Amino acid sequence: MTSFSGLRAYRTDDRAALADICVRTADNGGDSRHLYPDPELMPSIFAAPYAFLEPDLAFVVDDGTGRAVGYILGTADTPRFVTEFRKRWLPLVDDRYPRPDAAPLSPSDEMIGLLHNPERMVLPELTGHPAHLHIDLLPEWQRKGYGRELMRTFLAALHAKGVEGVHLSMLTANTPARAFYDRLGFAEIEVPDPGPVTYLVRSTAADL
Repeated sequence: MTSFSGLRAYRTDDRAALADICVRTADNGGDSRHLYPDPELMPSIFAAPYAFLEPDLAFVVDDGTGRAVGYILGTADTPRFVTEFRKRWLPLVDDRYPRPDAAPLSPSDEMIGLLHNPERMVLPELTGHPAHLHIDLLPEWQRKGYGRELMRTFLAALHAKGVEGVHLSMLTANTPARAFYDRLGFAEIEVPDPGPVTYLVRSTAADL
């Protein structure tokens, strides 16, 4: 099957669009602006560092005018990504989001704590699936087949790099997302104390 014309590689001028998509899907798949007043906070954790550190694994859905309306981002090697995140990414955002020195008092405080703890992403149970990903589409572009095409492209790029397994984490409460991942062949994997998230894994080789 050939890809549709709206799928393309990430470009640096997509950065603002990626941030907007991230913000508008960061509350359990919905708009998060009421939770996180700073529009750069969630993208600084879940979108921008991937495009910055591994742009060759960033792909977008283009609406036909050059604007990105969905993306898939990730890393081929989570432990390496964590090292680079701390070394190269955190210095770029530390002034805006200094490391918290007190217990979190708001959702934003909780997210800033996550920003400064990238090592949370390295779990021994996921060693066999070293890559991980984030995928988001604006609501009006969902349920049209674009998510499957983004995933197919991303998995093929990982497979070409010799990466055999990939994982993701998702809010357990987001049942539509779980149904999407189930359809794409992801399976749940148990990890200690997962909190509000579920971890899913799959091979990069299996056909979608």
